[in-house]
Amino acid sequence: MKMIALLWILFSVSLISAQDSDAATAVFTPSESPTAASTITPEAADSAEQTSALANPFLQEDLAMLTGNVQRPNAITWHDNHIYTICNGDWTIYKIDDRSGETITYVFGVRNGSSFIVEDTEAGFDLWIPDTDSGTLWKVDQARLAPVSITDQLDIPWGIARISADRFLITNARAHSIAEVSESGAVQTILTDLRSPTGIASDGRRVYVANAGSARRGIEWFEIQADGSYSQPQPLVSGLRSITNVTLANDGFLYFGYALGTRGIVGRIEPSQCFAGGCTREDVEVVVFSDIPAPIALTISDDLRLFMHSRYRPEIYWVQLPQL
Repeated sequence: MKMIALLWILFSVSLISAQDSDAATAVFTPSESPTAASTITPEAADSAEQTSALANPFLQEDLAMLTGNVQRPNAITWHDNHIYTICNGDWTIYKIDDRSGETITYVFGVRNGSSFIVEDTEAGFDLWIPDTDSGTLWKVDQARLAPVSITDQLDIPWGIARISADRFLITNARAHSIAEVSESGAVQTILTDLRSPTGIASDGRRVYVANAGSARRGIEWFEIQADGSYSQPQPLVSGLRSITNVTLANDGFLYFGYALGTRGIVGRIEPSQCFAGGCTREDVEVVVFSDIPAPIALTISDDLRLFMHSRYRPEIYWVQLPQL
C-alpha cells in the first residue's frame, strides 16, 4: 500500500507539471493511481435544454453513502438497479445492489479496470471490460463463467464506448491513442497524438474523449463519418485537470470527473453549446464539489442517480440529480 501511495504521488506531480506546460506528454497510469454506453440519441443531445440547472452544486454533506463489500473498487458502472465494480486487490468483479449495498462475487479473472460497459442481450447481458493491467479487452456474460479474451493488444486501455453493432472505441492511455476494436478482436488505431486519453463516450454520431495529461486539451470531440472514418479532434472543454471518466446521461448532459487540487469534482456541459470553438472551465456547471480524493470514478443510472467513489477506496457515494 505504501508503494502504491508513493507511485500515485510521483505520478500526480509529473501529470500536473505536464498539464501546466503541455510541453511533455504524461502517461496516466491507472495501476499507479471512469464510460458507460449512453442511451441518449444525437437529436436529444442537440436539443437538451438546461431546465435541470442546479441552484448550487452538491457538497460532501449532500451525498449519501452506499455501503458495499468491496475493499479496492476501481471502475464502476450501473445496470438494472445494480452497481458493477472491479476490485484490483483480488481480481474480481462484484455486483452491488444500488439501494441496499448487498454485494455478491460475480466473476474472478479481471485484474483491473478504469471503466467498462454493461449491455442487454437477448440471453441476458454482457460486460465489456478493458483491463488496464493486462492490456486485454474481456467479455463476461450473465452465465458468470471465466472472462473471454477478445484481444490482448491494448496499451493501458482505459475508456470504452460502443460505436456500432460490432465495434468499440477504446482509449490507450500509455500509447496516447484510440483504437477501434471489433467483437472478433481486430484492432486498428484510429487516432494518435492525444494526451493520456482516459474516459470516452459516444452518442453514435459524435465521440467525446478526455485528455488526462493536458489541461489545455481537456475534453475533445470528433465525428463518425457516414463512410465509417473519423474526423480530427476538436476542442470541447479546456482548463480541467486530470479528467477521468466521461459519460452521457439521459438528461442530455456530458458528465465528467476531474480534480481541483486534491478534491474530486463532477462537472457537466451540454455538448452542443461547445461545438463552435469549445468551452472553458468557466462554462462548466459544477455538479458535485466533494471532499472525495481525486481521481474519482462515476456512473449515472437511468433515473439520474449519480454514483461516485475515489479509485481504490471502498466508500461509494451517490446523489439524485434533478429530473427533466
